[in-house]
Amino acid sequence: MSHSALLFMSLRQQLSEILPALLPANPDDAIKGTELIRLTRLQLTGNYSDASLRYHFSIMSCDPGSPIAKVEKGQGYYRRSDPVPALSGAQELIALTQGRLEDLNAADTDAVDGAMLRIRKFRSVVVRYFEVNGRFPFAFRKAFGRDAPIGNLWKYPELVLVDWETGGSPDEAMALDEPMLAFKQRLGIAPFRLHAARLRIQPSLQTFREDFFQTLAVSQWTQGGELIYAAPVVDEALADGLRRLSATFGVGVTSFGLTPEALDDLPRPANILNAHPRETEAIMARLEIHRIAAARSRPHLDWMELSSLRNESDEADQLVGWLTRCIDQRLASPFKEDT
Repeated sequence: MSHSALLFMSLRQQLSEILPALLPANPDDAIKGTELIRLTRLQLTGNYSDASLRYHFSIMSCDPGSPIAKVEKGQGYYRRSDPVPALSGAQELIALTQGRLEDLNAADTDAVDGAMLRIRKFRSVVVRYFEVNGRFPFAFRKAFGRDAPIGNLWKYPELVLVDWETGGSPDEAMALDEPMLAFKQRLGIAPFRLHAARLRIQPSLQTFREDFFQTLAVSQWTQGGELIYAAPVVDEALADGLRRLSATFGVGVTSFGLTPEALDDLPRPANILNAHPRETEAIMARLEIHRIAAARSRPHLDWMELSSLRNESDEADQLVGWLTRCIDQRLASPFKEDT
C-alpha cells in the first residue's frame, strides 16, 4: 500500500496493513512488543506514542479478525492464522456426507482422508491416555454415522469418561470397593462419575464458543463436561475466552499439545489402541498436556435425560448396560463391543 494511502487511515487500519508482514507465523518465534514497535514505526504514518501502539496491539490481539495474536504463555506476538478451514470445524467428527465435509469435491478426497485419519488418531490417543491414567472411556460412534442427524453434535459426546475411583489402570478389571459401593447405593448416589468429552483438532477464536457450548450441551445428562483439543492453545485471547466460559459453566478444557503435523507422525489408530506398554509409553511421551481449565463435577446425573437417550440410542443403552454389569459383578472392567 502506498504512503499517501496510509495518510488517511486510522492507526488500527494502518496496523492491519503493516503487521502481517512483520509478525512471525510460528508462536515459538514470537516477537517482543518493543521490537515490534520499532519495526512498525519504520512504516507507520503519524506520530503515535509507544503506549498507544502497545494498547492497539493488546486490543487487536483479542479480535479474531485481526492479524496479530499474543502468546498465551510468555511474552510476544505472532501472526494469527487464517480462519480454521472447514475440515477443522464443528462437523469434523461427523460422516463425510454431512455438514461442511459434504461440500468438498472429488479433488479433495486426499484432504478429507488425511483429516479424518488425524481425527481417528487423536481419538485413539485420547482413549489410551485416559485408560493408562485410571479412567474408563466409552465411545459413541453410531451417533455420528452416515445417516445420523447433524443435531447429534449437540446431543452426544464423542467419549464418556467413567471414574470408578479404583486407583488403577482400566486395562484390566478391578474389584470395586464393596462397602463404599453399598453405602452409595443406599444413599441413591451413583458409585461412579461420568464426564462427557468433546474432541476437537484445532482450537480457534472463530470456533471456540461453538466447541464449548456443544460440550456443555452433550454433558448435561452427565456430571461434567470436558473439551479436549489436540493442538496447543497458544493464543492468549483464546485461552482467556475459554477460561471465562469455564468459570461460568464448569466445562473443563485441555490441550494435548499435538499439532496436525505431530498427529501425522503418530502410528495408525489401531496401532495406538493395541500398542505394547513400551510403545504406549513412547506415544504418551509425545503429549504436552495443558489444562486450561479444570472441569467441575456435579453430584448427580440427570436420570430423566439419560433415560430419554436410552430410548433413542442403542449406544446409550449399551453404556447403561455396561455400568450395570460392573456394579452387579462388583468389578470395574473396560467396555468391550461384544459384551
